[in-house]
Amino acid sequence: MYAVVQIGGSQYKISEGDVIRTNRLKDDEGSQITLDQVLVFANGSEVRVGQPFLKDVKVTAKVQSHLSGSKVLAFKFRRRKDSATLRGHRQKLTVLNITKIAG
Repeated sequence: MYAVVQIGGSQYKISEGDVIRTNRLKDDEGSQITLDQVLVFANGSEVRVGQPFLKDVKVTAKVQSHLSGSKVLAFKFRRRKDSATLRGHRQKLTVLNITKIAG
């Protein structure tokens, strides 16, 4: 059994027990959240596709932690101009543990 959910602007294929990293959510650590934007639900040979979302399928997840992703460096260099710029960025992430898919 699996489902495809939309969180923020990203889509994730999940099943029960999965741990995913998504963009930072406002929920507190340890809280239970319900993901109701389910695009696809599959249980064995039965596959249901929403238009755009399925109304009767809910996914329950637990917020494990909030963290920062790995550092991404952007380096600009202009030859013969004596100019170089180095910028770093760390994306803020939320780790979700998928506990239940009810459909």
